[in-house]
Parts: sequence; C-alpha cells; structure tokens
Amino acid sequence: EMLGIPVIPVSAQKRTGLEILLHAIEHHKDQDEKDRLIHHHDDHFEDEKHQKYAMVYSDFLENKIDLIIKELKRLYPEIENYRWHAIKLLESDKEINEKYPVDLGDVLDRSYESDIINEKYDFIEEIVHEVLVNKEKQSKFTAKIDKVLLHNVLGIPTFLIIMAVVFFLTFTIGDWLKGYFENFVSWLSLIVTSGMTAANVNSIVISLVVDGIIAGVGGILSFLPNIFILFLALAFLEDSGYMSRVAYVMNGIMGKLGLSGRAFIPMILGFGCTVPAIMSTRVLENEKDRRRTMLITPFMSCSARLPIYILFSQLFFPRNAMLVAYSMYIIGLVVAIMVAFVLHKFDKESNKDLLLIELPEYKMPSARTVRIYVFEKVKDYITKAGTTIFIASIIIWFILNFCPTGYTTDMTNSFGAKIGAILVPVLAPVGLGFWQIVVALIAGLSAKEVVVSSFIVLFGVQGTESIGQMTRLNSQLQQMGFGPLNAFCMMLFCLLYVPCAAAMATIRKETGST
Repeated sequence: EMLGIPVIPVSAQKRTGLEILLHAIEHHKDQDEKDRLIHHHDDHFEDEKHQKYAMVYSDFLENKIDLIIKELKRLYPEIENYRWHAIKLLESDKEINEKYPVDLGDVLDRSYESDIINEKYDFIEEIVHEVLVNKEKQSKFTAKIDKVLLHNVLGIPTFLIIMAVVFFLTFTIGDWLKGYFENFVSWLSLIVTSGMTAANVNSIVISLVVDGIIAGVGGILSFLPNIFILFLALAFLEDSGYMSRVAYVMNGIMGKLGLSGRAFIPMILGFGCTVPAIMSTRVLENEKDRRRTMLITPFMSCSARLPIYILFSQLFFPRNAMLVAYSMYIIGLVVAIMVAFVLHKFDKESNKDLLLIELPEYKMPSARTVRIYVFEKVKDYITKAGTTIFIASIIIWFILNFCPTGYTTDMTNSFGAKIGAILVPVLAPVGLGFWQIVVALIAGLSAKEVVVSSFIVLFGVQGTESIGQMTRLNSQLQQMGFGPLNAFCMMLFCLLYVPCAAAMATIRKETGST
C-alpha cells in the first residue's frame, strides 16, 4: 500500500516466491503505463507530481532535481525519463554527464551521491519499520547478545571459548566418524592386496598401490570427518552473523598494529584455506597494509594443517590432544600479531584504514547456505587428495623404495634417506634431526596434508585410528628418539615454515612479484 505496487516476498536462500514474482511481472507489464507508475497515497504528498514516485527526496534535493529537469527538457527533448537523468547528473554519473551535459554550476556544484544514498536508506528504514512486525523484537535480541560478544573486555575471550568448542566438536565427533573411514581403508588394502596377489601382479607394483597410493591418499581421507565438522561449525558461525562481529572486536588490537579490523577478515578465512584468504586481502585499500596482511595470514592454521595436529597430538598427548591442537591455532594467531607489530614499528607511515562493516542481525543459519559452503570445502579437500596427494604419495614411495642400485626394501639405503641426511644437521637444533622427518617436511611444501601421508608411507602404517597402528607408530618414533617434545616442535614447525605451493603462487600473483 505504501508503494502503490504489488510487493512479492522473495527469498533467494530458500528459493521461495520466484514463480509468484515472475507471474506478477508478466501480469504487470500488460497494464497501461499509467497503472504501472509507482505512487504514494494522496495523504502522503500534496504535490500531484510526487504521487508518481515512491522515492521523494528532501526539499533541498527536489528543488535541484526540478531545475535540472527544466534544463534537460530545454536541451534534450528526446529524453524519456527526465527525473532519472536528473538524479544521475546529481550523482555525477560519468556516462550521463558525457551524454547529456548541462551548464548549471550553482546546482551541480558538487556530487550529491552520498546525500541521495543516505536519503534512500532513510526511506527504506521507514518502510521496513512500518511493515516488519518482528523487526523490533529481533533487534532487541541482537542487542542483548552483542552486549557480551562486542564487549571491550569479554569479546575476545568469548571468541576464544567459541573456537575451543569448535575444536572440541572437531575432535570428539570427528574422531568417532574417523574410525569408519579407517576401517574402509584397511578393508580396501586387504582386498586390493589379495586380488593383485591372486593375479600374480609384481610385488613392487603391489607395494606401490597398497603402501604408496592407498596408504597415502587413504590416510588423508581418513581425516575427512574432522575436516567436515570443522567447516560445518565455521559455516554455522559465519551464516549466523557472528564472524563479522569478530572483525569488529579485533579492530582495537589490529589498530595498534597499524591495521584495521578489516584485516582480520582474511585471517579468519585462513582457518579454512590460505589461498582464498590471501585473495580476500583485496578489500584493503592501502597497498602496504594489504601486503602486510598477506604476510601474516599464512600463520593462521589452515585445514591442511589440522591432520598434522590431530596425528601428533593424539600420538603423544592422548589425554590432552584437543588442547594441544588448539594451542597451535592460538600460537599462530599470536605470532601473526607479533609479526604485524614488528612491521608496524618499522613502518611509521602506515595509513590508518578505518573499519566500516555491516553487523547483520543474528539468525538461524540457512541449511542451504551451510550445505553449499561445506560441500565446496570438502570437495576441495577430496580433490586435493585425488591430485596433489596422489602424485606426492607416488613420489614419496619411489624415493623410499629405490636406491642407486635399484629397488630396495631397506629404506635407510633409499634416495629419501640420502636426501634427508643432507638436511638433518639443519633441523637438528629444533628437535627434528631425523631423515624421515626431513623427507616429510620437504614433501609438505606441495601441500601440508602430504606431511601426514608421507609419514604413513614412511613408517608403513595402514591407519591412524586403531590402537594397534598408533602404538606401532609411537614405538617406531620412540625408538628413533622422537618423543613428545619433538612432536610439539614438529607441529610448531609445520605451523611456521613455508606455506604450501598454492599459497606461495597466490602471494606471488597478488603482489605482482617475479
């Protein structure tokens, strides 16, 4: 009634109202032009001309619009919609200015685009306030929650607690589902081994398929439930409206680092994957701030590092596995902040980029939105397992089973052992002076998940869920002299050392480096 035209409620998320909207458009287009005009009731506007327009601006802007319309009618009688063109000229629209220039210096003394936008939003808010019944109740609900989540003192601890709950669910529910994947991989290994043996396939080929491909790729896929739960929780938080508030809460800390809270958005995305997180730095207007954000974002623990944390924390810290893995995320965040602080001290001329961000009202996440988000992330994880990790598993198997004289069953004589031995002295001071560790870390340069698949191939483990396999792997590592402290150093090193190849390529592309 307020707009004088049919208003069709439509939801793109729920895909409701689209057919009704199309039907209304078809019906409305056949009406006379007079009936298609958007208008208000007579009691809203005294001027009959204004009854035709849903959006009527302040007297100040309307006077300017009238003067421009008169000039347009005099200069360009062929124009059909004078009012629309007049508003565009007020907004300093480049295309309209070039096509229909007018000489009204006193009227068009500056761009009035921001004035028009502000009045449009005021008009929209007025309509929304009139027609939405539960709007005020929902706003009060959002305000009550924000008193805690946006609190200067409680905001950051609340964020840390929420993320701790996310990792608790990732470990508990994820590990329960992980057992089924492990059983499937073990069953597949037995079936393939039996079938290939019965077909008299060469033992080297059997070893490649079972110990290399199935063990490497299957070992990574066994962590899929943990990855699924992690992304499900992150999707829930993002679609509920909470994640945008995290950027607001962190604005104070980021400001002391010479960055705005907007720079924390790529860091949050870094919990999922570093590549899109690096690309999201495009929202930062200042080039120096953008480069600094790209530099610190890789310190955020991406999903590819999660299998590493799960493996070593459960292997050496079974009672506190979740807390140990969670500490890696906190350490990464702290290191990123420290690096940003140091860079800020060296660069006194950094421009302050103010944070302008919309804080949506809290809502129940859309099942469709969450499903699409999780599906895309899980698909990327599986795709990587079928490409990068597949190839890496074959390469790792090859360098561990061949030496200068040919095929060998003694890994200590393999190419891998010789390559690893070269770099052992370099990593020995940080507790990683083992050639097997060196080989796994080198392989992890392609993708961080490859560190785990390399470990599985290196130590001949068929799975990481069964107690027997975990005990066997723990025993092998202990015999090498690799204990809990080494395991913690391993996780820390995987957190801090060179990002994966895809992330490095993205950084190079985004910075224009050669």
